[in-house]
This record gives sequence, C-alpha cells and structure tokens, in this order.
Amino acid sequence: ERSESCLGPAPARIHDPMRFDYENPPVQDGHRLHHTVAPNRWCVTRQDLIEFCCLVKKHVAEGKIAPTELDPFDPNDACIGPCVHTVVKQLIVP
Repeated sequence: ERSESCLGPAPARIHDPMRFDYENPPVQDGHRLHHTVAPNRWCVTRQDLIEFCCLVKKHVAEGKIAPTELDPFDPNDACIGPCVHTVVKQLIVP
C-alpha cells in the first residue's frame, strides 16, 4: 500500500512492471536519439515524475541509494531526499 507522496496522492496505476523493467532498462544510443527525436517529443509528464520519485524512494528504502559525505540526506525523510547528483551517480548512471 502506498501513501501520499510529496508530489500529491499516489497515482492510481503506474507502469506495469511486467512491461518495463526499471531495474534493467534498455540501453539506447542517447546521442542518436537526441538528434533524431523531435523536440516536441521531449516530454516528462507529472505521472513520469511521480513514478520516478517512487523509484528513488524504493531505492533509498532498500539502501541502493545511500547518504554520502557530500549528501548526508536523511533516508527517513519522505519529502527531502537525496540530491540530484546522488541520484544520478547511484541510480541513473549504469
């Protein structure tokens, strides 16, 4: 059961984990995509942000994203979490 997040109520439904593996996302050629996907297709929806926040919170709860000397965030704080640099280094960068 999920509770309200800092971004508002939890979404009624997030992507079906059977359709998209957040733990092992497909690796694509970002440089090529940047030059071939039209700018009007570069979008992030509120739903995308909510799902990303849930993913970050899950990784924090599992200890996969942890405080560092440069980012001593409190893993128990549901509204103020790791900084973007920590998330990029510990979650996004393969």
